Amino acid sequence: MPDFPPCDDVCGALEEHVRRYFAGRAIDAFTWPAGPIHEQNPHFRVLRVAPATAADVWTYVSVGGWASTDGDFGLEFLICTAAAEDRAVELLAMTVFYNRGGKLGLAHTLPIGEPWLPGSVCDHLLISLPYPYGPELQTCHVGDRHVEFLWLLPISDAERDFKVASGLEALESRFDEVGLRYWQADRASVV
Repeated sequence: MPDFPPCDDVCGALEEHVRRYFAGRAIDAFTWPAGPIHEQNPHFRVLRVAPATAADVWTYVSVGGWASTDGDFGLEFLICTAAAEDRAVELLAMTVFYNRGGKLGLAHTLPIGEPWLPGSVCDHLLISLPYPYGPELQTCHVGDRHVEFLWLLPISDAERDFKVASGLEALESRFDEVGLRYWQADRASVV
């Protein structure tokens, strides 16, 4: 069993940070029972934030991912969907498990080996700033620990290749140009 720092206070503070940011919205907590995440990181859970309006998205936020990294800096992740999706919890579990030891960071891409949701051309996750939410959600300090909440943006293989060839800023510009509907599983690739 890995030796994790005490989680109760930090995880509680991170969960409160998320609940405060999404005040007034229904929030449920989930774990992922399959795979190695529970054994490797027993602190892991996902907060599912219900949409504020019918036109809004479901937001899933990891809590406990920071515990699998060393030092005073840690990462948590979030992903958005058009409907309530267990798959979002699984994708966060996969990402947090993969990130143990701090392998991931801003602008990295993570291949997931299959569409993020059925019918999607997106089979990679781009780690991005949480643009839809801003810095108020992105950064949380708990004592000496600095935790960043970063966005998992589903992208296609072609979009990943474009990012590698032209840079993250060029890909994000393409997203802005088309008004990317990042939460839609059936969106077309922008490249």
